[in-house]
Amino acid sequence: MRPTTKHETPTMVFLHGVGLDHTMWAPVQAMLPDNAVYLDLPGHGTQPALHETTSLQALADDIAARLPDGLIQLVGFSLGGLIAQRLAIDLPDKILSVVAASTVCQRTEKERSSVQERLATAQRDFALSIQRSLERWYPATANVPTEHIEHTRAVLESNDVESFLYAYEVFATADQELASELGELHQPLLAITGELDPGSTPEMSHRLVNAVPNGTLQIVATARHMLPHEFPQKFVEHLKAHFAIEEVANS
Repeated sequence: MRPTTKHETPTMVFLHGVGLDHTMWAPVQAMLPDNAVYLDLPGHGTQPALHETTSLQALADDIAARLPDGLIQLVGFSLGGLIAQRLAIDLPDKILSVVAASTVCQRTEKERSSVQERLATAQRDFALSIQRSLERWYPATANVPTEHIEHTRAVLESNDVESFLYAYEVFATADQELASELGELHQPLLAITGELDPGSTPEMSHRLVNAVPNGTLQIVATARHMLPHEFPQKFVEHLKAHFAIEEVANS
């Protein structure tokens, strides 16, 4: 990994989760650099819908072609976190450091069964799967403004269902593909998730940190899946601390 110079400032790039789009980062944008970049994943937001089975590699290659010039500090949420890991392995001279937020890793057999059940629900009844996602992400005890919840609902409902299902298949399986390659991810990586996240659990973040050569772990107390919505300031504080350490180390 080549060092930065005093003339080269890395760009922070953000990748959202499956079924969402770049607007999921709205609650934290005001606290982040003005030149930060928020990309839509393939098949999401402003990007063309997916019309056939895809792979983590294909999703990552699409994102790689749209990354800004220069060095990148990469933040990936959920599926975006898997893509961020793939990109860090593929582009070690470009991706300076990584944050994998609310991201799965090396699912157990029980965890794989659970995500496959969620995929089956979405295939059978997309509206029901949306409602169940919102209930997992925003239970009554979550301290999230109603407008954020309703915006998330609207984004989920706007998905092309076929495209969503192709992307969700990647989310449901790609952690197994990555497992054998995580030792090649040498950049500083922060794995951060909520203490109460039922899908991207603290145990998974522990596995990720243990699998990479330079991993750091942060578990946010009482938080669930949607960290940037539930604890936006705390989320950004952890990002800035991680990236600041990396900037100092390479200055």
